[in-house]
Amino acid sequence: MSSSSDATGGDGAPRPFDAALLDRLRGRVVGRPRELESVVAALAAGRHLLLEGPPGTGKSTVLRAVAEEAGLGFEFVEGNAELTPARLVGAFDPSAVLTEGYRPEVFIDGPLLRALRDGSLLYVEEINRIPEETLNVLITVMSEGQVHVPRLGPVRAADGFRLVAAMNPFDAVGTARIASAVYDRCCRLAMDYQDATDEALIVADGAAGAAGRLGPGAVLAAVEMVRDSRSHPDLRTGSSVRGAIDFTLVADELATLRGTDPRDPAVTLDAALLALSGRVRVRDGATRSGDDVVRELWERHFGPRGDDADGDGDAGADADDTGGAGKA
Repeated sequence: MSSSSDATGGDGAPRPFDAALLDRLRGRVVGRPRELESVVAALAAGRHLLLEGPPGTGKSTVLRAVAEEAGLGFEFVEGNAELTPARLVGAFDPSAVLTEGYRPEVFIDGPLLRALRDGSLLYVEEINRIPEETLNVLITVMSEGQVHVPRLGPVRAADGFRLVAAMNPFDAVGTARIASAVYDRCCRLAMDYQDATDEALIVADGAAGAAGRLGPGAVLAAVEMVRDSRSHPDLRTGSSVRGAIDFTLVADELATLRGTDPRDPAVTLDAALLALSGRVRVRDGATRSGDDVVRELWERHFGPRGDDADGDGDAGADADDTGGAGKA
């Protein structure tokens, strides 16, 4: 459920939220200059933060990098219907209670108490999916800087504690319920998808060897294929950049298994179906399946009428030499 980072400055103390921190973050995060500045400014001001954006926009990546470079602990919590207050806060060890009673020593901290005691960042993913009673615990913490645990007493936030929550604006589950309660107690930062150049860099980093074998033109075509899925009229939601990363990795492995070029049309089509068909969501009332839409997107960017997949400026030669692989 959680993980922590103990990176600190040379004296073991957390590093300041300053321009030097931003410089270090720019070396770790592709693009996102405005978002990095906004996150650092909000945390430096001691504010809690809500990151709102679709899946795959790097919300947790940015927060982990900030925590590590600032020398703060990082507690990750996956928001879902099973996240009860006890799982978030912690609970007394039942067997120890039988022999020792309700002593503080037998209380097992959950991620919230660990973050409060250590002055860490608590990152709650999909906050709109958690039960209302759990949400109320977080609201209390944001308002009062502490939580009261029955039989244990109050646990106050140490310096450095911040709550950072994330939610998908395209997922309607619970969004109305949290609006007034959460938005009023934190700063909000919208994080949308990055541009094609940055997404291509992310794919090149996330699938380094495979991207090199596929070629920069085909990698960009994969990125554009994924980006087109987000605005396709038959789709309610498209794929994040993770779809382009998976496409690149799978195409490389399929080509190795088949002993062919990774830009072979049979390889790229199968890779597209594997990587994207589970990530796209068809609109209600649409007459086409997700597979049908993925095939259309593949045809647009990798089919015989596509552009130059190798990026060598010769689309016709590529269509003959690689069976029609192209780029957007």
